[in-house]
Formats: sequence, structure tokens, C-alpha cells
Amino acid sequence: MRARIVRWIARALGAVALFLVVIHLWFAAHILWWRGNPVGETSFMAYRMDELRAKSPKATLSYQWVPYERISNNLKRAMVAAEDSKFVDHEGFDWEGIQLALEKNQKRGKVVAGGSTITQQLAKNLFLTPTRSYWRKAEEAVITVMLENMLPKRRILELYLNVIEWGNGVFGAEAAARRYFGVSASQLSPEQAARLAAMAPNPRFYERNQGAPGLARTTGIILARMPQVEVP
Repeated sequence: MRARIVRWIARALGAVALFLVVIHLWFAAHILWWRGNPVGETSFMAYRMDELRAKSPKATLSYQWVPYERISNNLKRAMVAAEDSKFVDHEGFDWEGIQLALEKNQKRGKVVAGGSTITQQLAKNLFLTPTRSYWRKAEEAVITVMLENMLPKRRILELYLNVIEWGNGVFGAEAAARRYFGVSASQLSPEQAARLAAMAPNPRFYERNQGAPGLARTTGIILARMPQVEVP
């Protein structure tokens, strides 16, 4: 009886291991494809589309891929200044930033800071959903390592700026620039870029609350930081 239980457990563990290998090979295949091809749809986009179509069956996303050279350097600097000032130097994780976020959360008694890098956020957007769990964070970490080892920093930032959420059904720099300022992503001014970066942590809220005092204050802080950051 004991031998049978041991065999059953071994088979179950083997099945789980095989599943994990297959799913991560699937992730790797997509990342390799995206080395030279634009992203059509992400897991995060599909999740939001399901939410939108539950309310309106004819809902569509506003999304248009643009290459790196057609995205304003102002936006590149603004997003790195706001989200991940050590982006060009780290290997996917900002350990100091994570420690500071943990300390801030402990002081507040709730989660108010995440410490996620641009690469970690890209991993979540490409393959995962907004739901929070230890499993999702573990998957995010694995995918982050894969992205950092399979793509150059420039491509990671290019993907990120094209797939990040910037409003209800609004994804990517081009759609955001046209939605909020009526210009292309290549024409964003420093002030416009800083405002988009300030919106990024909570885009659907700020889309509805453009006059929120915190948005103007954060925009000013990002604008002041932009000249100091390095982008790929």
C-alpha cells in the first residue's frame, strides 16, 4: 500500500514538473517571436477585453504598435524616471527598491508600494493577469529572468511602452498619446510624457479624474527627474 502511494505521488509530481516545463517553453517561444515581431495581444489585454465585453459586447481596445524610434525620447525618460530608475543597470530586479517598498508597506500596514521593475511589469502584462497570488508572483519572477536573458534592454522597453495599460481599453504609447493629447507617440512633449508616466500606476482612475491633485504633483516630480535618467 505504501509503495503504491509513493508511486502515485511520484507520478503526480512528474506530471506537475512536465506541465511546468511545457508552459515555460511556451513562454520562451513567445519571447523569441517577440524579439523581432510586434505583440498582437497580451494576456492583460485579453483580460480587460473580457471585462469590457461583459458590459458591451461590441467593445474594442485602442491599441497600435509603434517601433522604438517612433516613441518620443521624452516618454522613454519619463517612464524610466517614474517606474524604474535603475532599468539599464539591473538584471530584472531592483532589490533595494523591493526592500524600500517592503519597509513602506510595513509602516503603512497595507500594500502601498510594489517595487516592481519595468521588466517585471512587462512579464505581468504579456503573460499574466491583475489577480494577486504567490503563484502569480513566482511566475512573474521566472518570466522576468527569461525576458532579461532573451531580450536586450531596448527591446524590453519597446515592448513595455507598447503594451502598458493607459486607460479603459487604452493600451500602448500610441493609443495613449492620441487619447489624451491628440498627437502621435513620437510628438509627446516632456510635460505630456511626464503626465502619462504619472498616470501609469492607476491609469483607469486618472482617466476619469484628470484633475486629481496627486496627478499634477507627481507629473512635476517626474519632469524634474527626467534629465538624470539613462535609457537604452
